[in-house]
Amino acid sequence: MNSIEDRLAEIRGPVPPVAHNARTIAALTTNPGCARRAIMDAAGVDKRAIAARAGHAPPYGQSPFAITRTRSFVSQVKANGCAELLRLLRETLRLDIKEVAYQDLEDAAGNESQEVRHQLARQVLGTAAAHSDEAGTLFDHPLLKLPVGGRQVFLEPDLIAFQYRGVFHIIEIKSFAVIDGQADGGKVAAAAVQSAVYVVALRHLLQELGHDPAAVSDRVVLVCPENFSNHAVATPLDVRRQLTVLKRQLGNMERIDQRLSHVDDGITFDLAPDRDGRPTRAIGELCDAIEHIPARYSPECLSTCEMSYFCRNEARGSTHALGKSVSEELGSVETVDTALRLAAGELEPSPEQQEAAAVLRTALRLREECLA
Repeated sequence: MNSIEDRLAEIRGPVPPVAHNARTIAALTTNPGCARRAIMDAAGVDKRAIAARAGHAPPYGQSPFAITRTRSFVSQVKANGCAELLRLLRETLRLDIKEVAYQDLEDAAGNESQEVRHQLARQVLGTAAAHSDEAGTLFDHPLLKLPVGGRQVFLEPDLIAFQYRGVFHIIEIKSFAVIDGQADGGKVAAAAVQSAVYVVALRHLLQELGHDPAAVSDRVVLVCPENFSNHAVATPLDVRRQLTVLKRQLGNMERIDQRLSHVDDGITFDLAPDRDGRPTRAIGELCDAIEHIPARYSPECLSTCEMSYFCRNEARGSTHALGKSVSEELGSVETVDTALRLAAGELEPSPEQQEAAAVLRTALRLREECLA
């Protein structure tokens, strides 16, 4: 074990690292400048447990209703050898597919081992990449593997890899509705990033097998229910931008040693559980350890990071807490109090604050004119 792994294990404490999945890897792209999240994720820290012990547990989670609805819709799309999905690929995406071969890679001869299932995926997908004309077309539940922060992460997607004329396409099935041709922008963006994770993982597999990773398309297929029914509709998504951001952040995770150099020795998030698993770590001591590593909070964190409520409370009074657009507009003005004093002319701006101060004074003058 090298020194970086030793240091990450010390930060995590004597517990197994929390496993990543496509959702957590996708969340890495939402705030790449946050050192706190980068170090916690690299160490495999249970952020939800840490936040709960610190008194700021995230009050959200996927509802049982949403989980049931998703499973029902996925089953419908995949029923009868993916007959519904094949209809979508033929009609909606205008693909001339006469026959398909469907293979469910979730069943590895009754063996549920992740390594065995991954080897099955490597064998089947490698054969498809080498002999696209004779190989299958639809590959369900391929268990992929991706290095994240120096650790190999298994990705068990509820997706299908669709191979057509030598090109693989990731098909992502979601249960949020497309109403009158429009879907929730935030949900579509999240689905695009998660799909990009699968694209990277499948490209990584093909590259390991000596095949061209470009055989995996950067256009994925998103399948959702249409309007208020269970009638499925397919939409192509271009995920090139998401791939660029994701690759950069995964690269940052590999260079975690640069961020670890700013963390003092002895800093740890060990909760020191008792015999029953209840944490005994002093809350104040834990909060001091968390605050030692700087965060870069923004309101977008609330939907993607388990530490967001702790960081929001910590960032109270900071311009970063008002959102990226505000903090970028104000530049080096880092606190709300400073912004108010600059606007009122009570504080002489530094050379770096001159432009922001002028904007603030103009905004205050317009506000007073409107109120008058």
